[in-house]
Amino acid sequence: METELSAEENSRALDLLTQIEANPDISQASMADALGVAVGTINWYLKRLISKGYVKVKRAQRKKLRYIITPEGIALRASLTVDYIRTSFDLYRRVRERSVKCIEELSQNGYGSVRILGDGEVAEVIRLTCIEHGVELTEAVGAPEIHIQGIKLALVFPDAEAARPPAQLIVFRGNYGPDN
Repeated sequence: METELSAEENSRALDLLTQIEANPDISQASMADALGVAVGTINWYLKRLISKGYVKVKRAQRKKLRYIITPEGIALRASLTVDYIRTSFDLYRRVRERSVKCIEELSQNGYGSVRILGDGEVAEVIRLTCIEHGVELTEAVGAPEIHIQGIKLALVFPDAEAARPPAQLIVFRGNYGPDN
């Protein structure tokens, strides 16, 4: 039996196994609604999990199915959860490192405050990092700005904005290459 799953399958498998664990009698339509995908997508992934021996299906009623996670499926879910946590911490560390580089550059240029443009978890990590390093967060126009694009950060100084737009600024990438 083939046991390797692709990265996308890993993510979907974790989502599906979590849904099934919470409610073994859940319908494919309910799973699709909960995960924001088409019923056909759920069906395809369930068939893959079933063929790999991670999930079994039993008929609960005439038209209702019950999904049962096998011991192999429980082990897979545990492994996928650990991988998810490891990846999340790795992303957190990368954002923290990039934030610290921005803060160091701010300090080297004589600034003590910054404006953060962006939202979500990455922005929250940057905010916390700034607070920890004594950098004041401001909404003042004309203050240096940290632009967030995914997990990429660009530090823009007030005098640099007129010279070049943020899309052309240097992005702090750490040791992960140009696309990370």
